[in-house]
Amino acid sequence: MTEIRNAEAELVRFRVRLGAVGLAVLVASGLLAWRLYHLQVLRHDELAQRAETNRTAVVPIVPHRGEILDRNGVVLATNYKAYTLEITPSRLGRSTDEAIDAIAQVVEVTPRDRRRFKRLQEDSRNFESLPIRMRLSDEEVARFAAQRYRFPGVEIKARLFRTYPMGETGAHVVGYIGRINQKEKERIDDSDDAPNYRGTDYIGKLGVEASYEHMLHGTTGVEQMETSAGGYAVRRLASHPSTPGDSVRLSIDIQLQKLVEEMYGERRGALVAIDPSNGEILAFVSKPTYDPNLFVEGIDHESWDELNNSLDKPLLNRAIRGTYPPGSTYKPFMALAALETGKRTAGTTIMDGGSWTFGGHTFRSGHALGAVDLHRSIVKSSNVYYYMLANDMGVNLIHDFMKPLGFGQVTGVDIPGETRGILPSTDWKRATYRKPEQQKWYAGETISLGIGQGYNNFTMLQLASATATLAAGGVRHVPHLVKARQDAMSQQVAEVAQPPGQNLGYKPANVDAVKRGMVGVTLEGTSRGVMAGAPYLSGGKTGTAQAVTIGQKSRYNAARLSEYQRDHSLYIAFAPADNPRIAVAAIVENAGFGAAHAAPLVRRVMDYWVSGVYPSEADIAALQRGAATAPIGTPRRVADVVQQTLAAP
Repeated sequence: MTEIRNAEAELVRFRVRLGAVGLAVLVASGLLAWRLYHLQVLRHDELAQRAETNRTAVVPIVPHRGEILDRNGVVLATNYKAYTLEITPSRLGRSTDEAIDAIAQVVEVTPRDRRRFKRLQEDSRNFESLPIRMRLSDEEVARFAAQRYRFPGVEIKARLFRTYPMGETGAHVVGYIGRINQKEKERIDDSDDAPNYRGTDYIGKLGVEASYEHMLHGTTGVEQMETSAGGYAVRRLASHPSTPGDSVRLSIDIQLQKLVEEMYGERRGALVAIDPSNGEILAFVSKPTYDPNLFVEGIDHESWDELNNSLDKPLLNRAIRGTYPPGSTYKPFMALAALETGKRTAGTTIMDGGSWTFGGHTFRSGHALGAVDLHRSIVKSSNVYYYMLANDMGVNLIHDFMKPLGFGQVTGVDIPGETRGILPSTDWKRATYRKPEQQKWYAGETISLGIGQGYNNFTMLQLASATATLAAGGVRHVPHLVKARQDAMSQQVAEVAQPPGQNLGYKPANVDAVKRGMVGVTLEGTSRGVMAGAPYLSGGKTGTAQAVTIGQKSRYNAARLSEYQRDHSLYIAFAPADNPRIAVAAIVENAGFGAAHAAPLVRRVMDYWVSGVYPSEADIAALQRGAATAPIGTPRRVADVVQQTLAAP
C-alpha cells in the first residue's frame, strides 16, 4: 500500500516537472518568435540597409594634380596636404545651422567659413561632403576627434589643396581650379572620363588649369575594401594606385610677366609678347588681375562682389577678351596690304595737306606732312595716306587681306575664352544688323578703317600675333602658352607638338619695306625718344585709339571726358630688327598718346628679353605714373633680379 502511494506521488512530481519544462519551452518559443518578429518585421528596413552596407566597397584614390611651371621651372601651381572639417548634410540628423553652431563650440568657424559653406551647398547635392573649415591645425584636429561621436555626418578629411605661389602674377594665364558644379558633373558623367573622376571634387575652371585638365588631372586609382555595417573599413582586399597628373611647362617667363604687371601699376590694359620664330607666348598680361587662391576653397560673397562689380573688371582677361580699335598700329599692315595687292608701290607719293575730304566729309589728319611715300607714311603716321588707301582698296579687299593675319579671327591660343573681335566686311554688316538701312555699307565707313578706327575691334593677342607674323617675314605660327609636359612618373620632359608655321606668301621685298618703315619710327618717328640709347635696333608703331567716337567737327579734349572715355594708348614692336626674337603688342586703357604710355612698357620688355636688362626701381616707379620715356636710373641684370627673387622667403 505504501509502495502504491509512493508511485502516485512520484507520478505527480513528474507531471509537475513536465509541465514546468513545457511551460519553459513555450515561453522560450514565444520569446524567440517575438525576437524574430522584431528583427524581421519591426526592424526589417533598418537591418536590411545595414546588411546592404556590410559588403565589399570600391574606394577611388584621387590622383595628385600635376604642377604648372614657367619656362624656367618656377612653380606657378602646386599642391599641399591639409586637414578639413566636412559636413554631409543628409547625414546630420538636424539642421545645418544647428550643426555648424555646435561645431563652432569645438573649433573656430568664422562668418566667412559659413558664407563659403552656404555657397557650396547651393551648388551641391545633399549627400555630398562639403568643407566647413579648411586647414585645421593639429590641435584642432585632436580637439574635434575627441568629440567626434557628438557629430554624425561631420568628419575630418585629409585633402590635397591647390595653391598658386605667385598669387596675382599670371593669374589670367594659369587660371584656377574650383569645386565641380552640377553642370560640370553632368557633363563628366556623360563622357568617357566619368570613371576617372570618381572621388574628384575639383576641376580646372579657367586658363591653363582648364585647357590642360586632361594632362593635369592624372588617373584615378582604386582600393577594394571590406567594410562593416557601420561603414568602417575592415580590411583592404586589393589596391591599384593612382597615377599623378603630368606637369606642364609654360612658355611664359614669370619674372618678365611680374615685371610687366608691376610696371602697369594701377592702370588698366593688356600686353602680349610672342617669339616670332615659333609662336611661344613670353608674357601674357591683363591688368588689373586677381588672386586665384580665392577661388580654390570656394570664394565668399564679399570677395566675389568686390571682383565682379569693380569698374576695372579684374576678372576680364583683356588679352583675349578685351577688344579695341588698333588705331595707327594698323598702318603697317595696311601698308603691306597696299604693296601685296598692287594698290601702291613703295615709291608712290601722295600729298598730305592735313586733312582729306570725301563725299562732303572732311577727315582730319592733324598737321600737314606734304609729300608722303610708304616709308614716310609709317614713320610720320600719315592719316591722309591711309584714308586714301582704304578708299582705293575697299572694305572687302581689306578684310580679305587682314583675315589670314588673324585679325577678327580666333587665333587658336591654348586657353579658353578667346573672343573673335570684329574685322568688318559687307557680309559682316548684313549679318550683324537687322534693318535694311543698317545693313548697307557706305563708302565713307571704309575711310576710317585705314587708320584702325571705325568698326575695327581686335584683341591684343591678335595684334601681337600679326606683329610676330610680320616680324617673321610672313610666316604665321599659332600662339601658344604651353611649351612642354613633364611625365609624372619618369620626370621626362617632352615638347608639346605645335602645327608648323604657315607661310602667307608675302614678297620679301614688301615685308622688308614695311619693317624698314617701322624701324624708322624708332629712329626718327614717334617712339624715338622712348627707344633712345637702346643697345639694339627695333621696329615699332605707336597708336592712339578712340574709346568713344568724336565727331568730325569736334576736337578731342581729354580733360572734358571721364576717365573711361579717353583715348587708349597702343604700341607694337619687334626686336632685334634684323633677326626678331620678340614681338610685342600693348595697350594702356584711357591713357592717351601711344608713345607716352604703351611704348615705354614695350621698351622695357624688349630690354629684358634682348639685352637681359631689368629696369631700376626709380624707372619702374616712373612707369607706373606714366611719366617715363627712355629708362632712368641704373639698370640691373635680369639674372641678378631673378636670383634675388628666388632667394627671397
